[in-house]
Amino acid sequence: MTPLCRIALLLLVPLALLPVPAPAQAPPDADSVRTEFLHAWNAYRRYAWGHDALKPLSRQPHDWYGTSLLMTPVDAFDTMVLMGLDAGAAEAKRLILDSLSFDKDIEVQAFEIIIRLLGGLLSAYELDGDPRFLALADDLGTRLLPIFDSPTGLPYRYVHLQTGKTRDAVNNPAEIGTSLLEFGTLSRLTGKSMYYEKSKRALVELHARRSAIGLVGSRINVETGEWVGTTSHIGGGIDSYYEYLIKAWLLFGDEECRRMWEEGIAPVHRYLADTSAGRLWYGHADMNTGTRQQTRFGSLEAFFPAVLCLAGDPVRARDLQESCVAMWTLHNIEPEEIDYSSMRILSPQYHLRPEIIESAWYLSSYTGDDRYRRMGERFFRDLRQYCRTEAGYAALADVTTKEKADAMESFFLAETMKYLYLLLSPPDLLRLDEVVFTTEAHPLRRRR
Repeated sequence: MTPLCRIALLLLVPLALLPVPAPAQAPPDADSVRTEFLHAWNAYRRYAWGHDALKPLSRQPHDWYGTSLLMTPVDAFDTMVLMGLDAGAAEAKRLILDSLSFDKDIEVQAFEIIIRLLGGLLSAYELDGDPRFLALADDLGTRLLPIFDSPTGLPYRYVHLQTGKTRDAVNNPAEIGTSLLEFGTLSRLTGKSMYYEKSKRALVELHARRSAIGLVGSRINVETGEWVGTTSHIGGGIDSYYEYLIKAWLLFGDEECRRMWEEGIAPVHRYLADTSAGRLWYGHADMNTGTRQQTRFGSLEAFFPAVLCLAGDPVRARDLQESCVAMWTLHNIEPEEIDYSSMRILSPQYHLRPEIIESAWYLSSYTGDDRYRRMGERFFRDLRQYCRTEAGYAALADVTTKEKADAMESFFLAETMKYLYLLLSPPDLLRLDEVVFTTEAHPLRRRR
């Protein structure tokens, strides 16, 4: 067949049979995030209503202590208000006010209850105005106060909600120092100064026990005040201690907290910051000597660029965020922990954590640079591709294989989806000079 005949035959092929290029997909936006939030929330409603959390693979409910404390509804309430999901917020409110009671024969981990439930109830009250939210928060705060009854004023880790009996005298800086935003707000709203005073004392006592070079360790005995773990870092177990020092100053105007932040952060930059692997990271060092011990960094450390933004340090924040993104792009979703000197994965799990998204939002808010929104689009697409299930979203047991784990923590709705929504929304949706976010992303109003 001649070339001319071939052309003639091609012209006879119906246009419908010719390949049509696929239309370009619009980038994800706030509406996309809202849709996925509803997908996760509706799965919780269907399979775990009235319980703490949903196990998305088995489609079963999960309660932390054998009886429900409604962690997911309390944690997610302010996200629904922020997203304008009025029907869902009203439904969650009815469940909380009709069913939630802290008069239970259970021992709880104070830190998790403070950040998820106390913070969630206080934010709900400030957003909604129903005094029953505040009454629940006040009742819970009273039941938690015995944790501070140690010889040093540093809190115990566990408390029984009915008896006030405490347990576990070996605690860490994060659990010791992450309560002042919640207890301070409760003090302000109820007029009960003891909440602020006891929580503030814990911060002061911990700060006073820094090493000679200004670092805190990983574990301390709250009865003796002696350190039993002397490794210093900014990761899990220490992280939000630093976060609450600067945020307490911003929320309450507490100048002593500002001073403690400034005195504490300088040694962090001096001894923990590490550029030896070609990027900015924060590793592990001995609290007494500053000697480098490990080159470990993980998803929890990714909170730090956000805090650096609050401290007026956008250059360090930008550089560290680039390192966090490099960790994410190793396998298109971040592992729990890596060795940054070799970029080798040490812990392959992904727990649906929000910190890298949180930091992208802060950087976007403070710099106005559109690349952080594009980061958010990338994070959202990867989450949707690898973690979405028919019943909500699931953590990953291994980021390299994308094997899923049967867990959807309440913070996925409280933090991860909230920060994605903020990052992909117009920049004026929420003003950082009007609110301070707790470590669980519950917004509290600035009223100094």
